[in-house]
This record gives sequence, structure tokens and C-alpha cells, in this order.
Amino acid sequence: MPNPQFTKPWHGVPREEILWNPTVVEEACIGCGTCVTGCSRLVYRYDYEHKKAVVADPLNCMVGCTTCANTCPTNAIRFPSLSTVFALEGLAGVRHVIEDDLIERHDQLAWHDVIPHPDKVVSLQVLKYEKRGEDILLLTLSPLGASDCLCQFIPGQYLEIIPSEGGWLPRAYSIANAPKEDGSIELQIHRVKEGRISEWLFERVHIGDVLRCRGPKGQFTLRSAAGTPLLFVAGGTGFAPIKAMIEQQLTHAPQSLISLFWGVSGSEDLYELSLLGEWVKHNPNMHITLAVSHGDLPQDLPNGIKAQNINIVKAIYEIQNDFSGFDAYIAGAPSMNPLVIDALSHYGVKTEAIHVDSFGI
Repeated sequence: MPNPQFTKPWHGVPREEILWNPTVVEEACIGCGTCVTGCSRLVYRYDYEHKKAVVADPLNCMVGCTTCANTCPTNAIRFPSLSTVFALEGLAGVRHVIEDDLIERHDQLAWHDVIPHPDKVVSLQVLKYEKRGEDILLLTLSPLGASDCLCQFIPGQYLEIIPSEGGWLPRAYSIANAPKEDGSIELQIHRVKEGRISEWLFERVHIGDVLRCRGPKGQFTLRSAAGTPLLFVAGGTGFAPIKAMIEQQLTHAPQSLISLFWGVSGSEDLYELSLLGEWVKHNPNMHITLAVSHGDLPQDLPNGIKAQNINIVKAIYEIQNDFSGFDAYIAGAPSMNPLVIDALSHYGVKTEAIHVDSFGI
């Protein structure tokens, strides 16, 4: 029988609604019993007569755990794609439950030793506040004083915004521009349904306000050798770090061979179309594919840019380009990234040449 200790809701989601449990490939199972004895949650039982592992209580399985599959000597255990878990992690309700748990259990979970960090807390003033449609907000932040400058950040890194109300944890947003002389930075904020911080930024923050921020953070930066062709894949406002890195590349090598895929839900989310036009105008070696899942496609696109009513993964498969020798940089929803990696690997990008946004969006 399932154990109530193990089948309680996962970050607010009823366990029975989550498709996550192992299956045993019987013909591959050699009956070693490693999975049966190694699982402390008693997901398995052992068929002593046939010497096979049996999944007896699948709901006991910890969501996201694959230890049994990792230690199976014959690869006889299968799990659903981790995209199942990533999709749940992307839900605002799940993130809120996790955040509330961290706040409530602060004294129990807090790490009290001091770990040195290269980042710092700075005060940045809202210089520009521009909404693009209903769900995209472009914020330009300027250092309040000389000590608040983030001039040394590397394109692709992130900045944490420390909310001034609600007692919520900070949120990390990608810095969407190459370093500017005045130290100003741009953030691209996507309004998340029921999202605490994005709603606060959309509704309560105005030009002239001062935000406490921490950064820069993250290691999602260009690390390719000069002359290497580059492939960028962005999902939604995952375009922000990609934009910063492309600007950096074009500054140092204006005629670089660059291929960009940008996937969005609707064409109204393509908030940088004019910038894309400037890129292809000045660099004939840049090719851009826009993947718009729903609705009308943008019209009158310049040469070098094409748009399709398709998701971004299908767009990569349909273009059927050989990307051997390319270095790839991916920034998007965690549920998107594994599928994109599979597609790029299919078209020749080596695993060690694929770099994935480590902070998420």
C-alpha cells in the first residue's frame, strides 16, 4: 500500500496528479535486486520466483528521483521525461509554495557560515519603464552612486532584484545588454500569471524608484574561440541573455556566422523585431528563425529573418541544417531545454559545445 508519508502533495500539487514513477523493462531485468533494496521508499517489491523487480507502490516514488535507474546495471528502469517535473516547477503556485516553505523554515534551513561571493548589493534607479504589450516590461536601471556600478558584468549574467515588500525571496533576471559606459543595464521582465515579483514590478514600480539588487550572478557567458560559428536558442524572455551575448559578439566580430532561433507564444511577444532587423541588415552572415506557437506571424520581415507557426523545437528540426562545428547557447524554460539539446545534438552540435542558461528565466 502507498505510504501516506511519501504520497503527500509535492509543493502543493497532489501526488496522484503527477506522472512520475519507474517502469521495469522485464526482459532487460536480471533480478539483481539493486533497485528493490536500494529504494528506501519501498516503491519496489521482489518476485522471488521469477527473480524480477516489480513496481508495487509507484506513488511512493519521490518526484524527480532517478537513483534506481542510475544504478541499474542493465538499464532496465525507465522514467518519464524530466520535462514533466520542469513543467511543474514553472507553475507560479509551485514556486510560491517552495518560497513560503523556505521563509517559514528559515531557522531550520539557514546556512550560517559565511561564503564569500564576488557579487555585491547595489542600489539602482529606474531610468526607463516601458511596457511592450500586456506581458513584457523593459526596465533600464542606472547606478544611484559610483559604488553601485555593475560595469564589470559579463553579458549573459544575471541580477537579483530584492523586493521591498511582501517578504519574498529575491528573483534573478538576465541583464539584456552589453556593458554600457554609464553603467546602466536593461532587464526584460515577463509578467508571470500570479507571479509575485513580476506583478510587483508591473504594478508598483515606477520611473525614479530605487531598487536594491545583487549581482552580477551566473556563468552563462560566451566562452567560444574566435571564429567559431555560433547558434543561439531563446525561449520567451530567455532572449535577454542571448541578446546581450549577440551584441557582445557583433561588437568584436561584426561579420560572425550566427544562427538564432527565438520561440514565443504569440507575435506580440517579439518585442525586439526592429533590433533583429538591424542585426541582419549589418551582418549578412546572421540567420534568424522566429517560432510563433499561436496567432498571426509578423509581416514584411527583412531578408535573413523567417517566421513559422510552430514551436521552437520543431523549428530546429524543420530547418534541417548541419550545425556541426557550432557552439550553442540556450536560454529558456527548463521544460524546453532538454528537447532543444536533443534537436541540436541530432544536427551535429557536440554535447560539450552546448551551453545552457544556469539560472532559468
